Amino acid sequence: MYRRAPDEVFKRQLTLTTHRIHTLPVLVLLPHSRCNCRCLMCDIWRANQSGQEISRDDLAHHLADLRQLNVRWVVLSGGEALMHSNLWTLCALLEDLGVKISLLSTGLLLKRFAPDIVRWCADVIVSLDGSRDVHNAIRGVPRAYERLAEGVTALKALVPHFRVTARCVIQRLNYADLPHIIKAAHALMLQQISFLSVDVATTAFNRATPWDDKRAADVALSPHEVRAFEGIVEEVIHTYAEDFTSGFIAEHPAKLRRLPQYFRVLQGQGDFPTTVCNAPWVSSVI
Repeated sequence: MYRRAPDEVFKRQLTLTTHRIHTLPVLVLLPHSRCNCRCLMCDIWRANQSGQEISRDDLAHHLADLRQLNVRWVVLSGGEALMHSNLWTLCALLEDLGVKISLLSTGLLLKRFAPDIVRWCADVIVSLDGSRDVHNAIRGVPRAYERLAEGVTALKALVPHFRVTARCVIQRLNYADLPHIIKAAHALMLQQISFLSVDVATTAFNRATPWDDKRAADVALSPHEVRAFEGIVEEVIHTYAEDFTSGFIAEHPAKLRRLPQYFRVLQGQGDFPTTVCNAPWVSSVI
């Protein structure tokens, strides 16, 4: 188990009390701008597909700062980080810092790079948007679910206990599939799955401007669908109680109930629940 050195503890206390960043435990690194999926709820893939990437020299320029800030966990995200021309040269630099490396992935390239992934990464977090047919429809590429399954199998064949978890973005196309998504996560031999609601209100995911009402309605739930979703969530909480207890479902039941609440607020009913962002005091993005 990692133990903080006294100097790191002191720097962390300074960060919390002075509002200046002396330590940065988590760094999210976007090594490549392209993506190999065509998801309805994301615009990253609509950008220039020639792609921009962080080179080894780019990252090397930051190493002294990352060491000074006691970065302990680097999350490789994107786009699809595995589309980088040589992601492992970046991982080799990060290894010298003694950090934990996690990979966020669409899953399409896991099988191809399985040996490198288990060599350089502590774990993988995949996007899982539904049972097979639903996932494939949302991802917009042929055999997305099947390729994800093959990739997870390849990782487990090399390292049986290699940790692979999933995140699922809930939206109009998959809210009714929630129980089957949990079953799919078990079938894929994942160790955990977490859920979050689709973002329809910000400029995240490479949106030049926030979506208008018509575009948001493509993925947000209608009032009738919100009511149906509330019932589905309650059914899941009852049926999959053991998965909540074990932590296989990352969220507690109360937090899962916030998903339909979010869509209800989008319909003008109630207020958004209070949330706290830890950036840049705990995490930041390059």
